[in-house]
Amino acid sequence: MSLRDFISKQFIDVIEWNEPEDGILAWRYPMSDMEIQNGGQLTVRDSQMAAFVNEGRIADVFGPGLHTLSTRNLPVLTDLMNWTKDFKSPFKSDVYFFSTRLQIGQKWGTATPITFREKEFGAVTLRGYGIYSYRIVDPKTFFLQVSGTREAYFAGDLEGQLRETIVGRMTDIFASSAVSFLDMAANQAVFAEKIANAMKPTFAGLGLELHQFVVENISLPEDLQKIMDQRIGVSMAGDLSRITQLEAAESLSLAAANPGGVADAGVGLGAGMAMAQTMMAATRGLGASASVTEAPAAGAATKFCTACGKSMPRVAKFCPECGQSQ
Repeated sequence: MSLRDFISKQFIDVIEWNEPEDGILAWRYPMSDMEIQNGGQLTVRDSQMAAFVNEGRIADVFGPGLHTLSTRNLPVLTDLMNWTKDFKSPFKSDVYFFSTRLQIGQKWGTATPITFREKEFGAVTLRGYGIYSYRIVDPKTFFLQVSGTREAYFAGDLEGQLRETIVGRMTDIFASSAVSFLDMAANQAVFAEKIANAMKPTFAGLGLELHQFVVENISLPEDLQKIMDQRIGVSMAGDLSRITQLEAAESLSLAAANPGGVADAGVGLGAGMAMAQTMMAATRGLGASASVTEAPAAGAATKFCTACGKSMPRVAKFCPECGQSQ
């Protein structure tokens, strides 16, 4: 190695970082045995921040721009190293770059079902998943709390901790919420906002900013989901007794339109009995109408025709109205 190569290796005039790939949160500039030239240039791009670290202690932090390194813009490092204002010689210090770009498409999800107490169903378990994004906003805090003096720190190194913290907060919110699961599942955006607000202080404690949080899906176990679907069906049906009466009336209309083929129209024994009972209950308080035979006296031994639903003596073999065999 020539003397010129040796000298050029020892002193650094320009410090910069071109991010080679996505997902790098922090990167240490390779110093080896080199020293930084006083008056050298530090280039920090728009999506970056840089920090000088002396003997494990973080000193000055620089935002985007072109910075000339001197004792004037390295006040903390100057104080740590007891430099004077006329300091001119090269100096040694670790330089760390931090990516401030949004780390998008980060996934979270419940590896195992979480249990909470729901106000309608009691203790239930659920699963959920979604995405979120964040970025570094405080390099000093991130260096002290997360990345430390590692040569490089990746988003994947932080993923597990953030995911478990999110799931923990999600459980707390469900436990303290007075909203039912059905209402919460129908308002996933509101639920996501609650989780995000609860998570922001935790992210800030790591030097991060939670930018976006999305709940893509919340689901119950299959057996509980069936019960939920049944409740939804009942709610959509409304007053089932009125629906039954309407269906019975429609069946009677079909039977009246086909007096010779009632059985062929699909009015079976069970359907006829249910239809007759429904119509009896529906007309008790309304009095007899022109199309309905007047009810027999109280205490009489009667039954209903299995075909047309009319009241008839219990001992009769044929219906006096439609003539159907009983």
